[in-house]
Amino acid sequence: MAVRNFGQAIADGLILEMERDPDVYIVGEDVATFPAFGVTRACYERFGATRVRDTPVSETAIMGHAVGAAAAGLRPVAEIMFMDFLGIILDELANQAAKMHYMFGGTMKVPLVVRTVSGAGIGAAAQHSQSLEAWVTHTPGLKMIAPSTPADAKGLIAAAVRDDNPVVFMEHKLLYATEGEVPDGEYVLPIGKADIKRAGSDVTIVSWSSMVQKSLAAADLLAADGVAAEVLDLRTLVPLDKDAILESLGRTHRLVIVHEAVKTSGFGAEVAAIVADEGFDLLDAPIKRVTAPDTPVPFSPVLEAAFVPDAAKIRAAVLSLG
Repeated sequence: MAVRNFGQAIADGLILEMERDPDVYIVGEDVATFPAFGVTRACYERFGATRVRDTPVSETAIMGHAVGAAAAGLRPVAEIMFMDFLGIILDELANQAAKMHYMFGGTMKVPLVVRTVSGAGIGAAAQHSQSLEAWVTHTPGLKMIAPSTPADAKGLIAAAVRDDNPVVFMEHKLLYATEGEVPDGEYVLPIGKADIKRAGSDVTIVSWSSMVQKSLAAADLLAADGVAAEVLDLRTLVPLDKDAILESLGRTHRLVIVHEAVKTSGFGAEVAAIVADEGFDLLDAPIKRVTAPDTPVPFSPVLEAAFVPDAAKIRAAVLSLG
């Protein structure tokens, strides 16, 4: 294994898939000569402008192109630079890509990936800092991936490219610089399988994307309190690994759900509802959610820091369970 950062791991996965399958290509604003977050620079250096294609500044055009190309048999990886811009492509994504397989009686495949950047933490303000995964999970026909580590990012981007369904791949901007060991060569993880990032017996902390790192930091704090927290990284929200959630809860009997998205109708509410419906007898305490407040993401550094959940807030929620 080599040590890679999160962005490098995604690039590694994309390059390997592009080498394996000539139908895979990358398209989006600033993906070639001056990629905004640097992820696809290595892809451009390896494959050139034919398969890493800069587009006009039009998310609608990018997504419309990708849906048509996928329906015709190619495998586009379309970058939508910020997740906040999903609103611009919701018709192409939610009304076309998500529904074509169903509406054509299973004869049509739409094998495309939408890579998009989420999250606060760099002072990008309310229109470039949101976590909107619940928009995606509410649309049948779309898969939703949100990795938290470089190794998971490499394995899941490969799986997303190979999948015959439209997949939204969420990359938190603060994860790009995080490093970890990443398997060399071809590496593919199954979509829909959660991962225990830290074993514990007293409480299950369920999270995804950058909040997994905050949850692990909280688990360190809780260990000093004598609390053994299990951190379960969902990794993919659709399909959701319900069995992993219920199995963990069967060991710990307490549940805290952590996400950066705002609280109301966030995906954590779906996790809580599933547990209430299918695992209520496993609970020894109420379910707690640690989330951002129901407000636009602030620009002020002080307010932004207060907006994003942190280890202290997670620790407090766990300790409140008694």
